Amino acid sequence: MSESALYFTAPRTVEPRSIDAARPAPDEVCVETQASAISAGTELLVYRDEIPAETPIDDVLSAFDGDFSYPLRYGYSAVGRVVDCGSRVADDWLGRAVFAFRPHQTYFTATPDELVTLDNDVDPAHATLLPTVETATNLVLDAAPLLGERVVVFGAGVVGLSTTRLLANFPLAELVVVDPIAHRRAVAREFGADRVVDPSGDTNVLDADFDLAIELSGQPDVLNNAVDAVGYDGRVVVGSWYGSKRTPVDFGGRFHRNRTEIISSQVSTIAPKLRGRWDRERRFETARTWLSHLDCERLISHRIPFEQAADAYKLLDSSPESTLQVVLSYE
Repeated sequence: MSESALYFTAPRTVEPRSIDAARPAPDEVCVETQASAISAGTELLVYRDEIPAETPIDDVLSAFDGDFSYPLRYGYSAVGRVVDCGSRVADDWLGRAVFAFRPHQTYFTATPDELVTLDNDVDPAHATLLPTVETATNLVLDAAPLLGERVVVFGAGVVGLSTTRLLANFPLAELVVVDPIAHRRAVAREFGADRVVDPSGDTNVLDADFDLAIELSGQPDVLNNAVDAVGYDGRVVVGSWYGSKRTPVDFGGRFHRNRTEIISSQVSTIAPKLRGRWDRERRFETARTWLSHLDCERLISHRIPFEQAADAYKLLDSSPESTLQVVLSYE
């Protein structure tokens, strides 16, 4: 396979472009990519041009282009094997299965400390779910569910379902998942939800008595539903990134009188109150442990060749009812 990277070149346009051969520096290795996951959140915002161009890319993702203006490479979940080592890297890195926060491309270089080593028998597609589970881990840490609480999750995409799977292990009074897509609601049931709700036909979820709501739909108007769902002194954790999408949010009587707390959760950082004992390494290792508790194959709806990436993005953009996690394969 020739060396190439996927570029976002215009709204709803992606294309593979040839790149220079990935030659490792003395302190680097070269990785041949086997699978990479497409984020149906941030990446679709990039694809649709719904992120302000001046927004900088997360500083943690040092391998990326500087901002979200076209053309750019994006993607942050690549799994592959080390095929070459620089002169100052031990030869036992050769052949190792590794994960990296890298864009979609056939080969890439990295220093060993930028890589996460994996079991050699891991399914590369399954391992691409690590950032998703890390995001879910961060959401649960920020939400801090308590014994006997009633919790509702709005949005059963891959992040919402992974979050549901983690929450299902807590001794909650009730765990409810709200999503308009039937097959996602079915998976939420399998992942431990006590009840699932179709928001177009069932308004029982809005009984204003939940202790905690987690908003993961990616739709800013759903934030109003999340605020309405919690009772007095309830908490709303917002994990969605809405990009440039806007909608009126009702911060009127119920929100104001109920002392509702709205919490922003974003995986780039650890909540200040947790930083004494938690760092990114501990959080990622926790996510790696919980990945083995997920039915990864149930979350992966499509494996599409890298050369057909344009079809993969069109599918996610136009047919969310038929997709969950879309993975690019590099065979």
